[in-house]
Order: sequence, then structure tokens, then C-alpha cells
Amino acid sequence: MGQQQLLLIILGVIIVGIAVAVGITLFQDNAVSSNRDAMTNDLMHLAAKARHYYSRPTSMGGGGHSFTGLTADAAGMLKLVTSSFSDNSNGTYTITAGDNNQVVFQGVGKTALSDGSYPTIRVTVTRSGHTFTIVN
Repeated sequence: MGQQQLLLIILGVIIVGIAVAVGITLFQDNAVSSNRDAMTNDLMHLAAKARHYYSRPTSMGGGGHSFTGLTADAAGMLKLVTSSFSDNSNGTYTITAGDNNQVVFQGVGKTALSDGSYPTIRVTVTRSGHTFTIVN
């Protein structure tokens, strides 16, 4: 083979290698993004249930305008477990703080980031709404 043909083969191999590397990176980014979206959905569901607990009278198993006593049962139905809550295919969810006026849920994802850590999202729920914070 001539030098020009060898050069074209080497150039082709380099281009294919770069394309594969870019494809792997895009796939990983999409997996992390999908995991964050799923965790956000789970946390929104928990926030809605927590606000429902807050507004329900204590005689009906609610908080009576307080988040105190919010715990998770084994089925994850919400009566919410104080320091640990639930684990599903999207992540592990915990109650990290809570008092009369607010409760904070944290979700840690199952898809590793490029640095080896896992996506973490927190939602702070108050009587009037909720706020999301992406930790990483």
C-alpha cells in the first residue's frame, strides 16, 4: 500500500475512535439527565404527599398544620421513616430535616456521574410550596 492509503486508514480509525468516545459521553450524560428527571418526579410526589399530611387534621392521621411526626412506613405510602424513607430504581430518598413549618427530602440517584459521585437533589417543602435544589 502507498503512504497515502495508510494515512487515510489511520485517519479513518482516529475519526471512528473519536465518534465512539463522543457517543459514550452523550449516552452517559443522557443517563444522568434521565435519572435526575425521575428523581425530581419522585420528590415532587413526596412533596405533594407531605403537604397533604400537613393539611390533614391529626384526628385523621395528619399533621394538623405541622410537618412534625412525618415518617415513612415500610410500604412507602407516607406516613413517611424519620431518617430513611424509600429506595427504588431511581434513587434513595431520605428525610434530612423537619419541623413544624418545613420538611426537607433528599434523593440520591443510582446513575454515577463522571467523577464517581451520584446525582443528589433536595426539596424543601413548606405549607405554601416547595423548592428544589440540585446538589450535584
